[in-house]
Amino acid sequence: MNVPRNVLWFEVLLYLSLTLDALSVAFQDRTPTIERTEQIITGETLTAGCMILLLVYFVRLAAQHRKNWPRWVLAAMLVISVLSLVQVIGDRGLELDSAIEVVSCILTTAGLYYSFTGDAQGWFNA
Repeated sequence: MNVPRNVLWFEVLLYLSLTLDALSVAFQDRTPTIERTEQIITGETLTAGCMILLLVYFVRLAAQHRKNWPRWVLAAMLVISVLSLVQVIGDRGLELDSAIEVVSCILTTAGLYYSFTGDAQGWFNA
């Protein structure tokens, strides 16, 4: 069965977003301080990497296996990401990693929009 065009856009945009998330993790400040030791920084980086891999799996479940629930999980994660991003920008201002996250959130929003509109609607409800 052919994948609908909106589902394809959803998949491509979400994969681009997750690639940018990986770049954002790569550009994060990893300078150890008294509050953030090397072990904490390593744990945060590994957690972020595992989360990105889990979200890649959710995109695949939604786009290729026609599961509906991963779209809702991705939408909830977007809301959490935006709230976190607003807090980070409020505290530290716009830095390279947060600017990448802004673009990532925009791509995710566009991808999720495609997943809920047009020819994608029947794909997830089958």
